[in-house]
Formats: sequence, structure tokens, C-alpha cells
Amino acid sequence: MKNYEVVRETPELLVINKPSGLLTMAGRGDLATERHLVGLLHQRFGGVFVTHRLDKDASGLIIFARTPEAHRYYSGLFETRAIEKKYLVVAEGKVAEERGEIDKPLKQRGSGRMSVAFDGKRSLTKYSVMERLRGATLLEVSIVTGRRHQIRAHLYSIGNPVLGDSLYGDAAKQSRFPRLMLHSWRLRFTDMAGKTMSVEVDPPADFMGVLKVLG
Repeated sequence: MKNYEVVRETPELLVINKPSGLLTMAGRGDLATERHLVGLLHQRFGGVFVTHRLDKDASGLIIFARTPEAHRYYSGLFETRAIEKKYLVVAEGKVAEERGEIDKPLKQRGSGRMSVAFDGKRSLTKYSVMERLRGATLLEVSIVTGRRHQIRAHLYSIGNPVLGDSLYGDAAKQSRFPRLMLHSWRLRFTDMAGKTMSVEVDPPADFMGVLKVLG
């Protein structure tokens, strides 16, 4: 498994490029003994604080705070939706609309899956088509809310699950892909000094390899 990359480092925060297959923080059950990004960062930088999460099989940008004050500040930005988060996602099939919104409430089930439910929490995902591929669609996705598995559950709900997503898509079909085709591409926010910070990382080789095959 490839290691993480430090994209930006300041006294208050770390912006990390996480590889697919690495947990953000300690898992439970069968995942309890797997290594995780928080543990690796503790070894290198001392204490760090989680401000948001990225699914184990997703890749890309994630922010960690380095002080309690920074933790309160950056967690607050995520809670108030003051951080712009954009993802590159390859969805199965043809996404009909060139640009659209998925505004459906999500609720967690006992299986760990999220599903659309009238009594769920409001969840809003926006997307635009970047490229139409063979049997798939490359999307740029932004999430206004930050629910667990939001992009995965929302795209599944419109009949276009994320490629490589055996939890929401057809397991046999999705197992043909080497990874979950979801990459946290760009973050834009105001830091504690009031300056705008914009960070972007290209998808890794395993993501680009799938695009090449589908292109």
C-alpha cells in the first residue's frame, strides 16, 4: 500500500493526500488491527485532531488540526459548510443530466449502509459531467452537507453507483475494479489568519489507470 503525502504543513494544520485503502482513523471489528492515518501522523507529528473523514477506499485530500484551537476552528468550518470540497468520481452508466443536484435525506442502517429515508438528515450533493466514458461517467462532485457515504449513497439512489463500490453497487460487477473511484480533489477554505487556502491534488495512478481503460 502506498503511503500518505503531506501536501501542506503549517503550525495549525496538516493537509494530507490519503491513498485508497488506508483508514482515516482506528476501525472497529475486523478493521481494528489495520493501520490508519491518524496513527501514522501521531508517530511523525505528535498529536493531531480529526476535523472530517474520508472513506477507507477513497483517496485524496483530508485536513487534520494540530492544536485544540485549530481543531475547534476547522471542525467549525466543516459543520457550518464553510469549506468548498470537490471530488472526482466515476459513476457507473450514463448520468443523464450534464449538471444536477441530489437533494435526498440520508439515514444510517444497521448494515452500515446509508439509505434515502424520509426521516433521515438533509443531504445535498451537486455534480457536473466532466467526461462520458465507456459504460461510465466522470463527474466533478461537491457536497454541501457532509453525511457518511453521502456521494456513494446519493449516486446509488439515482442508479449510477460509484465504480468499485461493492457496498452500494452490484458486488460481482464492482469487484472487477481495483479501487473505489472516488477522489477528494480540491479543498478551498479560509485559514485561521483569514487567508484563503486552496489545495488540489491529481488522482493517483490506480485511479488514472481505470480512466484510461474506460476512455
